Amino acid sequence: MAIEASAKKAGLSGQDMHARLKRQNLIHFRLFRYYDQLHTQSLDWVADDVIETLNNWEQEEMEVQR
Repeated sequence: MAIEASAKKAGLSGQDMHARLKRQNLIHFRLFRYYDQLHTQSLDWVADDVIETLNNWEQEEMEVQR
């Protein structure tokens, strides 16, 4: 649900969002690791958090590659 909600909010397909999250290892390090805490938040909040975290991690990756 979190991946689909994030994808919809970001204007992406679920597959594209999943691929980007997987590439950054965020499915494990964010969604699974913090499942209990995320489960207490609204789906809208979780989607925003996932998108923000993904964008930050992708930006950091680009900076390291420079």
